[in-house]
Amino acid sequence: MAEVHEPIALYNKTRFTAEEYLEFEKENPEKHEFFKGEISAMPGASPRHNVIFSNLFGELITKLKGSRCKPYGSDLRIYIPENTLFTYPDISVICGDIITSEVDKDTAILPTVLIEILSPSTRNYDRGDKFKLYRDIPSLKEYILVDSENILAEVWAINERGHWELREYKAQPDSLVLHSLNLNIPLADIYEGAKLNN
Repeated sequence: MAEVHEPIALYNKTRFTAEEYLEFEKENPEKHEFFKGEISAMPGASPRHNVIFSNLFGELITKLKGSRCKPYGSDLRIYIPENTLFTYPDISVICGDIITSEVDKDTAILPTVLIEILSPSTRNYDRGDKFKLYRDIPSLKEYILVDSENILAEVWAINERGHWELREYKAQPDSLVLHSLNLNIPLADIYEGAKLNN
């Protein structure tokens, strides 16, 4: 088992610079978020979460092939200069050339779509504080939350007035519609093999 270093023990401090965080991430196999000087561990994913991720990511790869947009998995770190957040969304879709941060060449900025697969331990954060931070991304067009316990996909899309509007998809015949990418994905395909509670 790989040794996991706690940031406080590693640096003997409770607040960190972005440079210290990035160095810490290079030395640690676990993923962490960084926000305003604080480093927080990101929880692992359940088997059901991984099934849903694989289904959705596979659909995006297929449907976006040949377009100017490309999906990236949770190994891609995203940085939001407007509020200092470094994080690893479950899926990021970037349209056009990938642009990396001036702070770190391995960290991307300016995604078009972000997707989080909700778990009981992260749903409140993903719907609340994290969404507030994501809204600072000037390129972001849609933010999708996919429930891992029940059939439910929530799409937050920014309208022409700059306001975020919610669309919900929660029936098996429905398809998740992503207007910014000009595609739709049947919920049945997203949840195939997930063995939901309902």
